[in-house]
Parts: sequence; C-alpha cells; structure tokens
Amino acid sequence: MTFTTDSAQNRFSNTFNYSTQAVDAVASTVAVFTNLSVDDQLAVLWYAYTEMGRSITPAATGAARLQLAEGLLNQIKQMTHEEQLQVMRDLAAKKNTKFCRSYGILSANTKLAFWYELSELMVKGFVVPMPSNYQLSRDGVQVLETLKELDFGQQITVLRKVVTDMGVDPLAD
Repeated sequence: MTFTTDSAQNRFSNTFNYSTQAVDAVASTVAVFTNLSVDDQLAVLWYAYTEMGRSITPAATGAARLQLAEGLLNQIKQMTHEEQLQVMRDLAAKKNTKFCRSYGILSANTKLAFWYELSELMVKGFVVPMPSNYQLSRDGVQVLETLKELDFGQQITVLRKVVTDMGVDPLAD
C-alpha cells in the first residue's frame, strides 16, 4: 500500500472537519443562547435541566463542590417569588449585585450544579416555578432543539459555557 501526503491530508481533514463541526455546533448554540432574552435564557436552562435530562445532573453535581453554592441556594429559598425571579434574571443579565458577585466566584462545575439544584427547588415549589403558559421564542426553541441533538459532552460544554458566563466575577479586571 502506498502512503501519500494526499491520503494523509484527506484523513486528517476528515477528522479535523468533524472536530470543527462539533466545536461549531457548541459555539453557535452558545452564541444563539447568549443573544436570547434573559427570560428565554432562564427558560432554556429550565427545560434543559428538567426535560432533557437527568443525564446532565450526575456530571454537574458529581464534579461540583455544591456546599459552596448551598449558601446562595438557601438565600434564594428565603426570598419571595418576585425576589427569586429577579435574582435569576440578574444572574443571566450579569448585573453587578452582591448575589451575582458571590455566584461569580463559583467554579464552572459548581455553577452547573447550582442551576440543577435551582431547577429541583423550582419543581419542589421552594423557588418560583416556571410559568406553565410561558412561550419560548423561536430562537429559544432553536437552542433547545439543537441542545437536544448534541451528544452528552457537547451538551455539558454548552451548559457549562452559558452558566459560567452568568453572574459577575468580582476578581476580574
């Protein structure tokens, strides 16, 4: 069998194209997500954690130091529903509040676990529930459908990127 640079290049480019497509799917999903309204961002997170799956949760909670986020979750549980919703909106909008700065110092995996636990608290009625009549925008539906089609690793990467960008990092310049 003869090995030429053309055959090597073709094999490399096929592999590279696949990787590029996977990265592009993650990057484009994150880009569309970040351009959603704050309420649509929260709705997509809600649907991702409650409808798609329980497959996301072991990765989030297993790798996280959830005890670091428990104080924030307890603060949320003590608030009124209006205040709870405002905190979630502030996180998504990256408002410079004390709560958002406290969230900002959490690790990426702890942030994943924070949102999972928050969705569980919503299901249990401790945190303001997702309105049953909420209509997700066309772009929100697109993000959710794309997220469902991604493989597990890509789903985690998308969720990690979006929740990591929320809040305010008080240590950033």
